[in-house]
Amino acid sequence: MSQPNIWEVWTAPSTVPVKTILVTGGSGLLGKAIEQALLAGESRDDERWVFVNSKEADLKDRLAVKRLFEKVNPTHVIHLAALVGGLFRNLGNNLDFLRTNMAINDNVLQTSFEQGVQKVISCLSTCVFPDKITYPMEESMLHNGPPHPSNFGFSHAKRILDIENRAYNLQGGGIFTAIIPTNVFGPHDNFNIEDGHMVAGLIHKAYLAKKNKTELTVWGSGLPRRQFIYSRDMAKIFIWALREYEDVEPIMATVGEDEEFSIRETADMIVKAMNFTGPVRFDTSRSDGQFRKTSSNAKLLKHLPGFQYTPTQQALQETCDWFNDNYGLARK
Repeated sequence: MSQPNIWEVWTAPSTVPVKTILVTGGSGLLGKAIEQALLAGESRDDERWVFVNSKEADLKDRLAVKRLFEKVNPTHVIHLAALVGGLFRNLGNNLDFLRTNMAINDNVLQTSFEQGVQKVISCLSTCVFPDKITYPMEESMLHNGPPHPSNFGFSHAKRILDIENRAYNLQGGGIFTAIIPTNVFGPHDNFNIEDGHMVAGLIHKAYLAKKNKTELTVWGSGLPRRQFIYSRDMAKIFIWALREYEDVEPIMATVGEDEEFSIRETADMIVKAMNFTGPVRFDTSRSDGQFRKTSSNAKLLKHLPGFQYTPTQQALQETCDWFNDNYGLARK
C-alpha cells in the first residue's frame, strides 16, 4: 500500500491518466460490495479506487476530513459512511442519528466542494420518504411530508443531504447527487441483533437458534412488507452511477414492485437458507415500524433497461453461506 491506513483496490498504470475515487464507509456493507465487484472485473484502467473507514478519519471532524482529502486527492467520491441501525436503535436515538449524520454529510460535501471534486454520489434510503404517501414511492416524493416517527432523526439528516446536493450544484460545484436504495443486505453487513438491519439480524438469530436448538423469535407481527436488494447488485448500480449518471436529481435503486415480501415471508426464506428446522415465533409485543415502503425502479430501468437482479432467495442463500463461513469475523 502506498499510504498507511488506506487501501487501494485498483490503481491504473502510471502512464494512464486516472481519476481517483474515494469511497467513505469502505469497510461496510456497500463499500465491501463495491470492492468485491472491482476485484471481480468491474475495474477500469483509468480509475484509482481508495476505500477508507472510520479508523482512517473521523468524518465528524472537519479537519480530519480535510487531511484525508489532501492525502487522497480524489476527483470523485462515493459517500457511504453514516451512523446506521435497525428500527429499535433508531427509536431510542433519533437525536444522535440526526446530529452525527448531519455532521458527517456536511463535512464530506463541503470538503469535496472546496477541493474541486468533480462528482459525489451519496447514499440515501427509502426510509426517508414520508410516512403518509401513495405507492409506489418515486424520487419526486422525497420531501412531500414528514417521515415515519420511528427514525425521523436519520431520515431528516438524509433529506438535508439531498438539499445540500442541490445547493452545491447551484453554487457551481461538481455533480453532487444521490442514490436511494431500498433495504440492502449481503455479506459484510452488520449482523448485530439489536442494532443491525432486519435481514442481517434475523440471519444471526437463526444461526444462534440452530446452534442452541431453541426457537427463532421474529420481532413484530411479520405482516409489514419490504423490498430488498442484494449488496452485490447495489454495488454495480453505484459503479454505473459514478461513471454515467449526470443528474442532481436522486435515483431510486430497488427491485420491482412484485419483489416485495412480508417479514414473515422473508423469515421463511432465511429459515430455508439457514436450514433451520426448529419452531418460529412472532413477538407481537415488538413494534412493526412502517408497514410499507414500496418504491419504484422505473427511473433506474430507463437508464439500465437490461439490469439483472439476483433472485432474492439466491441472494439470501449466498449471504447466509457467507455468514456461516465467516461467523468469527462478521460484525455482530
